[in-house]
Formats: sequence, structure tokens, C-alpha cells
Amino acid sequence: MGKGQLLTAAMPSYVLGSSSQIRPGKVLRPILGCTLKHIIDLTQRFLQKITGVILLAVGVWGKLTLGTYISLIAENSTNAPYVLIGTGTTIVVFGLFGCFATCRGSPWMLKLYAMFLSLVFLAELVAGISGFVFRHEIKDTFLRTYTDAMQNYNGNDERSRAVDHVQRSLSCCGVQNYTNWSTSPYFLEHGIPPSCCMNDTDCNPQDLHNLTVAATKVNQKGCYDLVTSFMETNMGIIAGVAFGIAFSQVSQKVFLCCLGETLDAGLTELAMWPCGQ
Repeated sequence: MGKGQLLTAAMPSYVLGSSSQIRPGKVLRPILGCTLKHIIDLTQRFLQKITGVILLAVGVWGKLTLGTYISLIAENSTNAPYVLIGTGTTIVVFGLFGCFATCRGSPWMLKLYAMFLSLVFLAELVAGISGFVFRHEIKDTFLRTYTDAMQNYNGNDERSRAVDHVQRSLSCCGVQNYTNWSTSPYFLEHGIPPSCCMNDTDCNPQDLHNLTVAATKVNQKGCYDLVTSFMETNMGIIAGVAFGIAFSQVSQKVFLCCLGETLDAGLTELAMWPCGQ
């Protein structure tokens, strides 16, 4: 049996029609078109999973890096890192569903996945907008909230630990400088918090009660400028990644759709051979 007869025997009756004589090229053309469409769809799903991993990684990084600082600005805190973590995880998980839907060629599964991608796009926009808005509100809120945290500082609660973390990690003390602690109730009993010390081994409680002596023991620079600069930079990164990923997904979709249309135009008989059959 020749090559053409083998291909003819392998095709179902609805493909052969009334004629049992069909050229191999005519049979391979629709098969090739369907295969290329599946490859394009799977490529798109793979790229979306990569963007999901990127969002997840940036979200986790943002939470670990900015979590303490965000907790000090509770009045207008942003959920951008959490949105990115949730969106990235969902993209990775549902990316498997998209691949399965593509391989099955199920119309309702593909429509469901398309709706899901629309929701993901909106979530990414929300995260980006939230990040940019919060980035520009930091200076207006941090002065008030950090001063309040200092006035209620006791060294034990969550906000007090956040203040200590900020002062240690950025090597700063107080809002504008270390003297801001003199108006805090904590200072009257304990002096300046040890988290302000430049060297813990050379910083005793007696020194921290005396502002003149403490000047040589604690960090001189205030935390306000350092925190606002640090937050603006990192929130800008998070917002930029969210917007970049969102619009890259749109670009991927447009490119792959155009590529699919180009392939369809090159395979003139493809419309007569449905991929799902």
C-alpha cells in the first residue's frame, strides 16, 4: 500500500467525503494548521505561567521587604504585595487548566480560561494603581503615623517591634533625629530605645537617658527621609512590575492572535477542516 493510500485509510469518512482519492498534501495541510494552532496556544499558556511566577516572586519579595514598613502606615497601607502573590499563584495553578483546555480543544474550557485571564488582568491593574497611589501618599502619612508609633512605643507590641526593625535596618533614630524620642513617655522611664544604638555593646541604659551622652552612642540621622525614600523606590518597582506584566500579557495575546491569523491566511483550506473534528 502506497503513502497516499495509507493516509487515505487513516482519515475518517467525513474527511474523505465521496472521493477515496486524496493527495497527501491536501490531508496534511489541515492537520498542520491544527497542530500549529495548538502550539501557539500552548506557547501562550507557557508565557502566562512565566509571568505568574514573576508576579509571585515579586509579591513575596515585596511582602518580606516592605511588610514592616507597611505595618507602620496602617491607615493607608497597600495590599499590592498580597495581590501580586495571589495573582501569581492563581496564574501558575490555572495555567495547567489552560494547557489542558487547549489539548482537549474544549470551547467552554477555553472561554472559561479567557474570562479568568480578564480577571487576572484587572487584578494586576489594581495592584499597579494601588502601588503608585500608595507611593505618592507615603510622605503625607508616615510623619503622622511614625510619630504616633513613637508616642505609644513600649518595646513589646507589634508597632513597637516595627519601629525597632526600621531603626536597626536603616541605622536611624527618631523621626527627624534622635532628640524626637525626648517627648515620648517611654523616654521618661527607659530613655532612647536600644534599637537606636550604633553599637549595642557600647550603649547602656544610663547613656540613653542623657541626650548629650546619647549623641555619641546612637544614630544621628532620623528615619523619616530614609523610610520614605526606601518605600517610594520599592513600591515603584512593585507597581511597575504589575503594570508591565499586565500589558505584556495583552501584547502576547495580540501577537499570537496575529500570528494565528497569518497562518490561517497561508492555509487557505483550513476553514474547511475544523480542528475539533
